[in-house]
Amino acid sequence: MQTLGRVLIIAGSDSGGGAGVQADIKTVTALGGYAATAITAVTVQNTLGVTGVHPIPLSVIEAQARAVLSDIGADVIKTGMLGDAATVDLVARLLAEVGVPAVVDPVMVAKGGASLLAADAVAAVRERLIPHAALLTPNAPEAATLTGLTVETTDDLRRAGDVLLGAGARAVLMKGGHVAGERVVDLLLTHDGETAFEGERIDSRHTHGTGCTLASACATGLAQGLPLEAAVARAWDYVHEAMLQAPGFGSGHGPLDHGWPLRGRA
Repeated sequence: MQTLGRVLIIAGSDSGGGAGVQADIKTVTALGGYAATAITAVTVQNTLGVTGVHPIPLSVIEAQARAVLSDIGADVIKTGMLGDAATVDLVARLLAEVGVPAVVDPVMVAKGGASLLAADAVAAVRERLIPHAALLTPNAPEAATLTGLTVETTDDLRRAGDVLLGAGARAVLMKGGHVAGERVVDLLLTHDGETAFEGERIDSRHTHGTGCTLASACATGLAQGLPLEAAVARAWDYVHEAMLQAPGFGSGHGPLDHGWPLRGRA
């Protein structure tokens, strides 16, 4: 019998429901886990972009997380949009204190281009948060920002991933969606080796929340006791099918179909 798996999500809210905490909750639930949250910011957004970001006070973010951890508990903590260096420092301190494995999605920019992480917070992510990551899930632009390297090819992903492992992450899933080519290649790197996940590129504008969804799917698998490679493989398959079955909502970068397991594959 599959373990339910408790995932505490520390991230921002997306009013459009395609990314952020809303996507995280849908993903964890669809994969049979239990989702709890500590909201870091309320964003005003839809498929066309982000028009407002309203940070939650640090004391309230911490109180939310501690309320969950002291009662319900968590098997994995998943982090998303943290916004600024002070919030990154708070989350890093919580992770160090509670000792729960963390899946860290270093959210920096929304799909529509809006900045979701202050420039001065990048160093805090690199120095304070990455060393607590059981799994780090950067895309190519995020990896470039975190490492200072050019990340435009699969080999570049590999080199940047090695740097991030050296920064303290125990595993890194280097996402290749921004790397040009007919096929998408993601690389799971650990100190023991590399596993590639590869598939045909889906020609779709409905890609809002893919990063949040993939990281939360990985977190759910780990919370349920799956080995790392198996958790990532299931997450990769889940996101791929969610993109294929995207409902077509909105006029911009539309959401995925997080609930497809309820209906089956297309």
